[in-house]
Amino acid sequence: MKKIIVAIDGYSSCGKSTVAKNLAKKAGYTYVDTGAMYRAVALWAIEHNALEAERIIPRLEEIHISFRKTEDGQHTCLNGRDVEKDIRRLEVGNAASQISQIKEVRAYLVAQQQAMGKEKGIVMDGRDIGTVVFPDAELKLFLTALPEVRAQRRFDELKEKGETPDFEAVLKDVNERDYRDTHRAESPLRQAEDAKVVDNSHLSREEQMEVIYELFEAACK
Repeated sequence: MKKIIVAIDGYSSCGKSTVAKNLAKKAGYTYVDTGAMYRAVALWAIEHNALEAERIIPRLEEIHISFRKTEDGQHTCLNGRDVEKDIRRLEVGNAASQISQIKEVRAYLVAQQQAMGKEKGIVMDGRDIGTVVFPDAELKLFLTALPEVRAQRRFDELKEKGETPDFEAVLKDVNERDYRDTHRAESPLRQAEDAKVVDNSHLSREEQMEVIYELFEAACK
């Protein structure tokens, strides 16, 4: 089969990263978590008190993001430091949604992402992969699920990490992030016209992967 680019977009807490990781592993492709890249920039901004555009833009060249393979998959590194656990905090996720609206930040990361896909054989997930980063990707997937379902997934994930979240607060955060992602001026979240929509509200992970792998095989022919 020919090598292709798989672009996965969709709302927060839809399991995009899990889908992308599983598909990349099964296909023998390289996986790039663009959400982790934005979270890493957000973590740097928090640590350097630089969440505002005028503070972070002049210092973007100081931010270097890489990925390190580990026994449990892949970890994100910020300037050589493993920050996989730190970038998954709710505070960092909110900051990532904020700084992703800065066009200079997006341009800085999009250029890196496009360079990663030059050889194809790559699976990338995010909010604008099929519309901005790889508009000519051979397979575009758009994942969605009901807000309440996504909030419950996020709630359960936080509890597993030992946190004590409030469901209503998590649901509010999901809805607010949806609004920010779809209404930002720079590269808002939207479904590409040729994307295949996968609503996983009522699908198990196995059922979802079966649907997606069929789409992948068809795109590789």
